[in-house]
Amino acid sequence: MKVLICTDTNAAIDRAAHLMTDRLRDKPKSVFGLATGSTMEPLYDRWIAIAGDEGLSFARARTFNLDEYVGLPASHPQSYHHYMERFFFDRIDIDRANAHLPNGAAPDPAAEAKAYEGRIANAGGIDLQLIGIGRNGHIGFNEPTSSLTSRTRLKTLTRSTLEANAAHFPPGETPPRYVITMGIGTILESRACLLLATGAGKAEAVERMIEGAVSAACPASALQFHPSATIVLDPEAASCLKLRDYYEQVHPAGRETTVEGARGA
Repeated sequence: MKVLICTDTNAAIDRAAHLMTDRLRDKPKSVFGLATGSTMEPLYDRWIAIAGDEGLSFARARTFNLDEYVGLPASHPQSYHHYMERFFFDRIDIDRANAHLPNGAAPDPAAEAKAYEGRIANAGGIDLQLIGIGRNGHIGFNEPTSSLTSRTRLKTLTRSTLEANAAHFPPGETPPRYVITMGIGTILESRACLLLATGAGKAEAVERMIEGAVSAACPASALQFHPSATIVLDPEAASCLKLRDYYEQVHPAGRETTVEGARGA
């Protein structure tokens, strides 16, 4: 794991956006794994702005989102289809045929999950997978006790996740209990993984992910096995890390460093 602790939240968002832009510049036909949630909204703003400043196009890129609620049509205001249209796809020149999300309204969600896994494979896999982390350590919607080798599948949300999601739905509307989500095994097969976490509310989960034992109790800890995982944090999200001084020594202010021609940890 490469742990980049930035000077503040804006710097963390900027760092992650530049890493996404670097991939788009270096490989315009990249396959990006994308995430949703409040952490990602300013990241998409910044990524679009940087790519625009550099004259980069998304026209040849392909995307696969991590997850979608079961039972919500794409037009529902709280569906992740709607989120991605609002915060990303409507604002870039991507070919919509290359922008993929699970179909939460599919008549057979289990079959849709299997088919989605197949579409990722047919695309050659994910070049760069963007993810966030839940307060209970989930990545995608792989809740605690998820198999660390799991594939895209139907998943039941925990009570704590349902309570957190309820804030995004109108009063009286119950959030869906089920989702289609990429599995941990699917995420680990990405060629590179970028996790962005900001705010003190994520600090305990971040510490368990980076410094704790690899365990299904904290699904994000499986990223310790990823050969190219970069964790971008603001100071609040990094506040529980016991080895914080070391991470900041290796990557001051979240920057890349080179020592005698070799990359840092």
